[in-house]
Amino acid sequence: MTELSVLSQSPVDAAFVQNPYPFYERARTQGPFFRWQEYGLVATTSAAATNVIFRDRRFGREAPPECAPVIPDHLRPFFAVEAHSMLELEPPRHTRLRSLVLRAFTSRRIAALEPEIATLVHLLIDDIPIGTPFDLLPRFAQPLPVRIIARLLGVPEEMAGDLLCWSNAMVGMYMAGRTRAVEDRAMAATEAFVDFLRGYVEKRRARPADDLITHLIAAEADGDRLSTEELITTCILLLNAGHEATVHTIGNGVKTLLEARAAPAALHPEKVEATVEEILRHDPALHMFTRWAYEDIEVMGRNFRRGDQVALLLAAANRDPGVWDQPARFLPGRKVKPHASFGAGLHFCVGAPLARLELQVALPILFQRLPGLRLEELPVYADVYHFHGLKHLTLQA
Repeated sequence: MTELSVLSQSPVDAAFVQNPYPFYERARTQGPFFRWQEYGLVATTSAAATNVIFRDRRFGREAPPECAPVIPDHLRPFFAVEAHSMLELEPPRHTRLRSLVLRAFTSRRIAALEPEIATLVHLLIDDIPIGTPFDLLPRFAQPLPVRIIARLLGVPEEMAGDLLCWSNAMVGMYMAGRTRAVEDRAMAATEAFVDFLRGYVEKRRARPADDLITHLIAAEADGDRLSTEELITTCILLLNAGHEATVHTIGNGVKTLLEARAAPAALHPEKVEATVEEILRHDPALHMFTRWAYEDIEVMGRNFRRGDQVALLLAAANRDPGVWDQPARFLPGRKVKPHASFGAGLHFCVGAPLARLELQVALPILFQRLPGLRLEELPVYADVYHFHGLKHLTLQA
């Protein structure tokens, strides 16, 4: 087996934060795999390798017992929640949790949200100033998905601000270069989030309603139900994942549509689905996901040993020239193909249908209502890798 190329790139370097794609392309020239020095991980830019590793059950999210990290005392609140997250588990626990969640988080329930999403989009646009610069993120991209997921779960909408703050703090645990201060904020947010949901779940047990939390409480498979701890973790996962990536995708998507001068033609009802898929492919909100090898296995000429961890560079896989022509270009009319932005296989994102629906509803209305929308300042990406989202998006309508 040939020695892997070792590449150095700080994930918090300012130039990388603003545009990570040149590094991905440099890495691609080294073959399907390379070693990312700063992470100490083998990584892949290959769409084929990413797809294989996502789908092969000999790789997974849960660390093998001998590789499980020692959790410091000050991080225990966060990892106590993670211990019940289907995002971090493998079968049989993952199978059980996902089955119970999907019994409540149905496609019919999501599709029924379309008119509610449209109404909220209009209300948010009503408050956007005309003729004055404004930041799209706090006025539109953030409140839309957090309010929708709160309504879906049945959480009071006036809690949206707290949910956003707790989620942002918790997501800091996944970002590159996290500090003790970031960890302390995440722990405080985790404890506040758990305390709120524990009380709210008990209220819903006593007084059921037509919301997702009630349906999660009632969801049953073969006589089995979610425990209170599993239910709390699932609600946190749905709330966090249900808006965090969508906020970034709305911002990245609006930026891209304006830079490419692609709207409103690309958002016509017959074209909007393909345009949204191209937005998700071209500049996704999540750039890296990792997997553990559960046994010795070979992938595209690279041998992995049990306990090895591999980084899947989703944004790089989405620009693999072996799959897409002119992959660096935003072409909303291109033929839709599977991309890596929602993962694949067993852990394919359960919230993907909701995210797609929000984008397909929100973006056409935004550009119809604000036909003169334009960039007022150079968009700046936030230092939030492994996520990839804007710090602000200053526009004028």
